[in-house]
Amino acid sequence: MAKAIGEVIIDIEKCKGCDLCVDACPTETLALSGKINHKGYHYAIRIEGDCNGCAACAIICPEAIITVYRKIVKSEKVVA
Repeated sequence: MAKAIGEVIIDIEKCKGCDLCVDACPTETLALSGKINHKGYHYAIRIEGDCNGCAACAIICPEAIITVYRKIVKSEKVVA
């Protein structure tokens, strides 16, 4: 069975910390950082989680600063 794995890239210097991507993530892979960027905002970061590459975060981002790459990994099926 194939499994989707996502990679989320966030331009943290342009992030305004609106938290929309964090709320939209179905796998709870994103969170707001405790640090701030040069604009003074707590920016979104990827935390440990099983990102499936759905791109809900990128779609909802009003600044369009999130890019999601999705990779499909096929597992070997054992035939008995």
